[in-house]
Amino acid sequence: MTTAVQTRTAAEPKTGAPSPRRGLGFTGKMLAPGVLVLAAISILPFIALIVMSFTRVHLLGGVDLEWAGLDNWSRALADPQMWSSWWLTAVYLFFTLGLEMVLGFGLALLLHRVTRARGLLLSLVLLPMFVAPVIVGLLGRYLTDSTFGLYTWVLGQLGWNGDILGGTTSAFVAVVLMDVWEWTPLIALIALAGLSSVNPSTLEAASLDGAGYWRSLRYIVLPSISGILLVALLIRAMDAVRYYDIIYVTTNGGPADATKTIPIRLFENAFRFFDLGYAATIGLMMLLVTILIARGFVALLGRED
Repeated sequence: MTTAVQTRTAAEPKTGAPSPRRGLGFTGKMLAPGVLVLAAISILPFIALIVMSFTRVHLLGGVDLEWAGLDNWSRALADPQMWSSWWLTAVYLFFTLGLEMVLGFGLALLLHRVTRARGLLLSLVLLPMFVAPVIVGLLGRYLTDSTFGLYTWVLGQLGWNGDILGGTTSAFVAVVLMDVWEWTPLIALIALAGLSSVNPSTLEAASLDGAGYWRSLRYIVLPSISGILLVALLIRAMDAVRYYDIIYVTTNGGPADATKTIPIRLFENAFRFFDLGYAATIGLMMLLVTILIARGFVALLGRED
């Protein structure tokens, strides 16, 4: 009797959740061509870049790769000019991120308190970030021209008659401020979104308890949006490490290498001296630094959570 019941139970179809199907399925098959194309245009160049970093690339008579071992890497690590560019990139990163975070958060606080025409003011504030970086560089070069530039004339009225892009310190300050002018609105937009998510009842309760504006800002608002500000800082940090357009258009790394950051040095080695193996090594070093920065910010975000 028990055997018959077991046989009949085994023969009956099982009801419930269907077993998962093996294979890509319809969605996977539809996405596969696009995924393969994206893999081909990202993975293959990356592999080629790694191979080039261990070779000397000769372009006369066709592309010829000569195995060089670790020569490019040892050269990059021992080159004082390379370390000077890394130091300059770090200083550029520090000042641009610092100014953009302070000014962007200040703009967000002002816009958050505005009740009328906020949309119009926000549109005007966001205009610089929609301009192409090359156009920002050309505009900055025009405004800082030593003969007819507006900023040159203003500084002349204040008693400073030097060439803005001709001095080592002034040129560096100029490209930093151009970057800050373009990307501060992005920080302001992200910070404004974070401020909009702060619970108004918490701020109202703090106000009733006697907490002033600055105390509420320090102990309630900033801790509430610290994760959002870290995300904004991560986005800008990863972009500033490889920023190229404004510096190339305005100073091209000069004067006297005062603005020659790592991306400018990479471009110079690749397309001016055609030292492609060394340029590939610099590119991989930039990628490694960007990954380390991203990992650091992700760790900070995990700690905030």
